[in-house]
Amino acid sequence: MSQHATVIREQLALLSHAQQDRLAFIDFSLQYFGQITRNDLIQRFRTGLAASTRDFATYKELVPENMQLVHQTKSYHRCAAFKPLFKHNPEVILASLSRGFGNGMSSGTQPSEHCFDAVRLIHPNAEIIAGLMRAIHNKQALKCHYVSVTSGDTERAIVPHSIVNNGHRWHVRAYDRKRNCFRDFVCSRFTNLQALSGPVHVHEASPYDEQWQRLVKLILIPHPGLKQPKAIEMDYAMTDGQLCIHVRAAIAAYVLRQWQVDCSADGSCLQLGCQLALANLSILDEIENVGLTIGSKR
Repeated sequence: MSQHATVIREQLALLSHAQQDRLAFIDFSLQYFGQITRNDLIQRFRTGLAASTRDFATYKELVPENMQLVHQTKSYHRCAAFKPLFKHNPEVILASLSRGFGNGMSSGTQPSEHCFDAVRLIHPNAEIIAGLMRAIHNKQALKCHYVSVTSGDTERAIVPHSIVNNGHRWHVRAYDRKRNCFRDFVCSRFTNLQALSGPVHVHEASPYDEQWQRLVKLILIPHPGLKQPKAIEMDYAMTDGQLCIHVRAAIAAYVLRQWQVDCSADGSCLQLGCQLALANLSILDEIENVGLTIGSKR
């Protein structure tokens, strides 16, 4: 840690815990949304105008290169030289946002000594996640380098609108200007992002993403090859031997893959570890990326 960073840490330590939380929120908003207003801080912490003014002044003193005030909108915007004052864990932020914690604060809590989550092998890059979220929040297009398993490293322009966890890793749903369609991109495969100036075209926005807007009904049942289907009915709280869920068509294949749902016509995938089967196979005709599912011949 540099001497300058050490001095900043010492200055932060002199502040109250409550003010540190407010400064962390300013830092987070600039990093992940690209901007913040005094009203955002007041609504989040129920502080007054004078207190919020002091918080912004303190933040500016600590990291003067991080933000600038845009007088026309009375909002503080992230500067190109921004360096986060606090460490924001992208995995915690993504999980918090996806579960409905609107502010996305990443401070988290001490993990339990008696309750454990599954081991995670893929960890998103904080700068990439922040860049994607700023583009989504501000409705911007991005120029990026993306490494795929088929094409390798390519440059393309995308217009992201949502980030989603497929059960194993985080994807961003975006319009791909190279292929002129909406696609999924794995967040960990971006090597760099750069915001593009200019408007986003109407057909590149999420309302025109048909697979994202369409909800499909999946009817899941215990795999017909199991000797004790009752156990599976209990696992998934099934009613009359079925579990009906509605998901976006764009992520349906991921859901079926994650839960190892047999999508074959003859229930032939029991040996692949499938404990569930898809009862309404015709729904697969409405789903993209159906090749990700187990057993489907479509």
